[in-house]
Amino acid sequence: MNVKAQRSEATRATLVAVARELFAERGYAGVGTEEIVRRAGVTRGALYHHFTGKDDLLRAVLHDLSRELAEASAAAALAETDQWRQILAAVDAFLDACTDPAIQRIMMVDAPSVLGWEEWREIDTQYGLGLVKASLENAMETGLIERQPVDALAHLVVGALDEAAMYIARASDPVAARREMGASVQRMLDGLRV
Repeated sequence: MNVKAQRSEATRATLVAVARELFAERGYAGVGTEEIVRRAGVTRGALYHHFTGKDDLLRAVLHDLSRELAEASAAAALAETDQWRQILAAVDAFLDACTDPAIQRIMMVDAPSVLGWEEWREIDTQYGLGLVKASLENAMETGLIERQPVDALAHLVVGALDEAAMYIARASDPVAARREMGASVQRMLDGLRV
């Protein structure tokens, strides 16, 4: 990568990091592009070179958060040796992350309302669905759960996890909501076991 491309990528990364921090602190509506560029130490032109606007910047932040969440879930699964514990560890890592106020505000409140439900689901599916589908396929191959249409089941599980995340994000006591949802999701998943 040449120096100009490296500088451009660094500017983009800085804008995303600053926007993420500000959106987490005050929400999307509470942050202006002027503040983002000022805190990032770049010009408005630099912002609009990399992004079409503030909503496009939120989109980039959402992609980063979604990727990090999928990676954390996968890492939690890989830390376990038992196949069923791997599935539960990935779910637990996801639900634990949903207690983070930044995740709640950006992923569960602002992104769906700013980008729209369809785009939010598309980004969510891009990162989470593949991980869930692979886990379920593997569990079917080893006989841990009954063979069934994996796409339909993966969408159902992702939908349940998204609803659990929304429930946690909107709860007056996210820690208690996380505990409740963790138990409920585990009971649901236990019902899949042969």
